[in-house]
Amino acid sequence: MSFVTRKFLPRRTFLRGVGATLALPLLEAMVPAATPLAKTAAHPVRRLGFVFMPMGCDITRWTPPGDTLDALSPILSSLAPVRDQVTAITNLELQNAYPGSHATSNAAFLSAAKARLTESTDYYLGTTVDQIAAQGIGQATQLPSIELAMDLLTVVGQCDNGYACVYQNNLSWSSPTTPLPAEAHPRIVFESLFGNGGKLAERRAELRKRASLLDAFQDDLLRLQRQLGPGDRGRIAQYLDTVREVERRVQKAEAATRENPLPDLDRPVGAPAAYADHARLMFDLQRLALQGDVTRVITFQLARETSNRTYPEIGVPDPHHPLSHHGNDPDKIARMAKINQFHVSLFAEFLGTLKATPEGNGTLLDHALYLYGSGIGNPNIHDHTNLPILVAGGTAFGMKGGQHLRYERPTPLANLHLTLLDKVGVRLDAFADSDGEVSELFESRPA
Repeated sequence: MSFVTRKFLPRRTFLRGVGATLALPLLEAMVPAATPLAKTAAHPVRRLGFVFMPMGCDITRWTPPGDTLDALSPILSSLAPVRDQVTAITNLELQNAYPGSHATSNAAFLSAAKARLTESTDYYLGTTVDQIAAQGIGQATQLPSIELAMDLLTVVGQCDNGYACVYQNNLSWSSPTTPLPAEAHPRIVFESLFGNGGKLAERRAELRKRASLLDAFQDDLLRLQRQLGPGDRGRIAQYLDTVREVERRVQKAEAATRENPLPDLDRPVGAPAAYADHARLMFDLQRLALQGDVTRVITFQLARETSNRTYPEIGVPDPHHPLSHHGNDPDKIARMAKINQFHVSLFAEFLGTLKATPEGNGTLLDHALYLYGSGIGNPNIHDHTNLPILVAGGTAFGMKGGQHLRYERPTPLANLHLTLLDKVGVRLDAFADSDGEVSELFESRPA
């Protein structure tokens, strides 16, 4: 296939099987003839992700010691392999989360809005930053956004200081009165990415009949391979290997759960028993969704506020929420910090996989911006000032990386949300209580 005369393949190309579709990663064949693939970096696909860490952290073990990330703090140590594409920001705040609570921490993280104090269904918040992004950059994709979580059960009723549980269950709100439930079940997420038509129960039943989802695409694959050059065939093979591996782990988790003789009403079939395995699978699903351009906007809640999850796999059998109210007990603070470090390490692994995934003349990490952080600073006093915040990726549109930005006075987290929206092409005059942008985060050149 010659470079100039080859047939142009549309970016929104899908493999289609019985009851399923599979979007493809960016290929040379999707770039118009006579246009070098490297030029696509001038106008990369822009993606925006958010990872929520519950209940703040030990800020003394979080905060980097200098103005760069050459030296990392204990909690952030796992970021070393990707530090050049990460920036830590100190002294951001959520004023609208006060009076301090867990419910308002979760609710304000992406909205920077004040939650209406109610235990009933007349809840009211604000449209979250991810959904504003989805309205701007998500309409060209199969799914405008996806909302993910690690907690398989949704809590109802009143959860925290007179606030309805809806504020803790949901990070994303498409309007002030419309929370978007997050999905924690890997199989359902997998099918939402690759299923095509039919009721959910029907798609699940159909997929379970097959040894592999990819078996449904064999005819399309053979036709496609004949149209592609050697480089694209390699990219397709790598992407399909990843899809097959994710599906294998979903099926393995389902089999292990079915074989467990003890009833487990809290864990639907398909969720790995170990937290790390479950989180890695959810992160891998995010990578597939971004790589295949199934969506460009993602939110992921590592646990909801007031979670009593324990982490025996890292030697912390204590429930997380009581540890966060440590009363300045050094031993409790150390155990809480171990959970913080564990959560960050899983995010660091994910960033590493994005960095290892080629796209255009860069990587998937170059073409995505991810915000990681919490709506609480010091959990012992429900403080919403000096939040633990990281921003990663975005090299293709000017993010510097390797920095530790420190504000002298508390600065609205909404400033960062406004900045990230601008960098993915969604331009607003203001967002919530913003009073400017985080200009230091990016090179001073047009995005």
